[in-house]
Amino acid sequence: MKFKKNIGIDLGTDTTQIYLNDHGVVLNEPSIAAFNNRTNRVVAYGVEAKKMLSRTPAHITVARPVINGVIADFEMAREMVQRFMKNERMPWSWTTRVVVGVPTNLTEVERKSVEDLVKESGGTEVHLVEQPLAAALGSQLDIQEPTAYLVLDVGAGTTDMAIISMNGIVTSRRLKVAGDYLNNEIVKAMRDELKLHIGEPTAEEIKVAVGTAAPQSERLEISVRGRDVSSGLPREQLVKDTQVRGWLVKPLKHIVEGLKDLIESSPPELVGDIHKNGIYMCGGMSQLRGLPEMLERETGVEVKLVPEPLTCVVRGTGIIVENFGKYKHLLDNFSSLKI
Repeated sequence: MKFKKNIGIDLGTDTTQIYLNDHGVVLNEPSIAAFNNRTNRVVAYGVEAKKMLSRTPAHITVARPVINGVIADFEMAREMVQRFMKNERMPWSWTTRVVVGVPTNLTEVERKSVEDLVKESGGTEVHLVEQPLAAALGSQLDIQEPTAYLVLDVGAGTTDMAIISMNGIVTSRRLKVAGDYLNNEIVKAMRDELKLHIGEPTAEEIKVAVGTAAPQSERLEISVRGRDVSSGLPREQLVKDTQVRGWLVKPLKHIVEGLKDLIESSPPELVGDIHKNGIYMCGGMSQLRGLPEMLERETGVEVKLVPEPLTCVVRGTGIIVENFGKYKHLLDNFSSLKI
């Protein structure tokens, strides 16, 4: 028996999530693919491909086809998304309407690349919505009201921030300072200060275990293994939260400056709304200890972590899918709607 499906997709740098109409969020997998250069085939994707990071022979390339929210390898991304959309956990035979969350301020070429990717992966009608709008819907904010909300989506590849009022984005910023950027800072600091070579997965482990944006009541530390810079031999190293916090000061300052610039460039009436309503934060990096408190201290505006911050964008696309007639005006390509 064939099933018709309408889906929402959050195609993130770190994670791909899919919402299926009448089912909710049905897929949450790493946006990673393993490519066999001899056969020109994707041999693994998602969780299975992530297990292969830094552990493959020379003819297998494990990579993220989406970098900083933009498709970097179209062929690899297409095959990965095709497999995600045909996942055995989802009962369907064909896709009709697809709503995809995308970062703010993408170029027309970048937007077209996303549309083509999803169409070639099986979608027959593809629409894009900017991620802050989707995040606002997924956070249950009433964006139709004549009041302003500031949504801050701190992901792996990008930090998107936007002021939203009356069903639209008034002004926005997109920064390439996010979770991956912080991981790179940790890799560099471990090499330069502690003289230990580590990979990105270990940097992510350090960030999750002991990363902080503000001092915490308890001391945190973790032991990690890597390659000694001088000897080239394996070595274990203890890393403390105070060290990591120092390494993250500079990149986090970019996010603070972006927020301040966004607020300062907004009309006075909207600034008053933001001060009253606060900043609504979501995304994977929102889980960094002390980040809400640090941003609140630096901006003077209350920072609220939204419910289920890791899935608010895909849930927002799902709300559009389930209530298409009500929210179709939010889509950037509504002039070509097929209804």
